[in-house]
Amino acid sequence: MERRTLTEQVLEALRKAILEDRYPPGTELQEVALADSYGVSRGPIREALNRLSAEGLVTIRPRRGAVVTGLSKQEFLEAYQVREALEVLAVKLTVERADDELVAQLEQYVSDMDEAAAADDIDSFFDLNSSFHKEFIEASGNRRLQEVHAQVIGTMGRYRRRSLVLRGDLRPSIEEHRQIVEAVRKGDPDEAAELLAHHISVPQKRLLELTEAEFAKDFNSAEVPFATTAKEL
Repeated sequence: MERRTLTEQVLEALRKAILEDRYPPGTELQEVALADSYGVSRGPIREALNRLSAEGLVTIRPRRGAVVTGLSKQEFLEAYQVREALEVLAVKLTVERADDELVAQLEQYVSDMDEAAAADDIDSFFDLNSSFHKEFIEASGNRRLQEVHAQVIGTMGRYRRRSLVLRGDLRPSIEEHRQIVEAVRKGDPDEAAELLAHHISVPQKRLLELTEAEFAKDFNSAEVPFATTAKEL
């Protein structure tokens, strides 16, 4: 197997583990331990960590190794604000070109989110929620918007399980999604954008209410990561 291919596989596995919170913020990522875990040499691990550092998921500390990057309360709030601006623009662009197929897909996401919430399947709910919002980004047709949004979501993505504290009951969120879909169906870009902005502002308001200590406890506590093996490659 070519080294580049192996590095890409390690990169994908490490990124997935971080985004799924199996390596929480503050977790030290030691090259030797990771190499043993994945059954590879330290070279691919080092290259993967450097790539993750460029993505903002890992911080490389001179002579101290790598650690999963944590966001401050202000940085997380700023990421939410940028996300809101990008998705509001994406919705406006999308409504102008939306067709029945897109509306049907959005409706399916909402229906599946409803079922996931009822079954208390939080992981599936967040996967579906991400797909719902990504649908607008992709349908916008704006490549630069797509690139910047991917960077922002990459920064926020690893907090998705922890962000449940900001959303609380998922039922209002599902209803907000339904209202957005209805606005898209009506072909009203301003209403869809307003509803989406409100939807994203809900966790932001809760975030503002958290103290720095509460934010650190809920979002940046370094728990023991789950076991990760070469099987993920």
